[in-house]
Amino acid sequence: MTPSQTVPKGILPADEIEALIASGAVALAAPPAETQVQPASLDLRLGKVAHRLRASFLPGPSHTVADRLADVALHEIDLTRGAVLETGCVYLVPLLETLKLPEDLAADTNPKSSTGRLDVFTRVITDRSRVFDKVAQGYSGPLYLEISPRTFPILVRTGSRLSQIRFRRGDARLSDEDLARLHARETLVASAEPRIEGGISVSVDLTGQDGLVGFRAKRHTGVVDVDHVGGLDVEGFWEPIRAVKDARLILDPDEFYILASKEAVHVPPDVAAEMVPFDPLVGEFRVHYAGFFDPGFGHAGSGGAGSRAVLEVRSHDVPFIIEDGQIVGRLVYEHLAGTPPKLYGADLKSNYQGQGLKLSKHFKPYKA
Repeated sequence: MTPSQTVPKGILPADEIEALIASGAVALAAPPAETQVQPASLDLRLGKVAHRLRASFLPGPSHTVADRLADVALHEIDLTRGAVLETGCVYLVPLLETLKLPEDLAADTNPKSSTGRLDVFTRVITDRSRVFDKVAQGYSGPLYLEISPRTFPILVRTGSRLSQIRFRRGDARLSDEDLARLHARETLVASAEPRIEGGISVSVDLTGQDGLVGFRAKRHTGVVDVDHVGGLDVEGFWEPIRAVKDARLILDPDEFYILASKEAVHVPPDVAAEMVPFDPLVGEFRVHYAGFFDPGFGHAGSGGAGSRAVLEVRSHDVPFIIEDGQIVGRLVYEHLAGTPPKLYGADLKSNYQGQGLKLSKHFKPYKA
């Protein structure tokens, strides 16, 4: 590379992630799984043991996770044969992937879409970290996943994939002006006049399709095997929510809901997106655990024509009314450092391309 050349900034696409693996910057304790490398992210896999914790923690700048684990671990669970993680408990699992990043790379992590739709709260911890889900530039060391099932007990095993990581070189976020130009060219959301303010605003649909607007999770259900696709009956785990005349929904405290956005979302091949909270001051509820949208999501060239964003919603301490069209999140877009060889959708047989209101991949299609 000549002095005049610069390395492209942005989110690393799949081929650059594969180069990180080949170089040892991402080390794998087991051979890579099929589709583990996504268009702009890498799935992270559970290791051989889970530590049941008495409390969540961050190691802080002077300690490794292993240093602190001895103080908070209650007991160790073997994952090699599979194990059930119970609701209301906190677990910490060393991951099969470790990092030795070059100095110009940082990373972010997020639950996978299916993890969020099961109301499984996860976040990645690194040694000497002050925050969750952030990997500092040039980080070298292990990765750990904190797991806390909130609604359903889950069956996991070594190699189960609950979280994902995105690698970033430099600041790649599109400004609002960039977003407006990209929307004019590519139609990022199917809205005549989208609200662009720190990202593109996304609102909730409470009119529904054929009267169905969402699902509320049942309590005291069976176990969800996170690696088994399409085997569970919806009725054993979810209550359907029907549209009402005033297009409102009262969120009950400590209940978990699956809703959908009014907008059909589009992520063109040369960018990636992330759903972030709209404003914590507008309501006592949390939306969308799983925030990554890969390039090609809702893209016509990869089998979609815009896809609804599924919203994982949980109210906080008090009942809260949300209304049809209420803004609940923002889509933040970032440049890619290169074009991925495969896009989300038909290329990867993705589970949620072209989706409307859809539960996680573990459930059979719902028939009203």
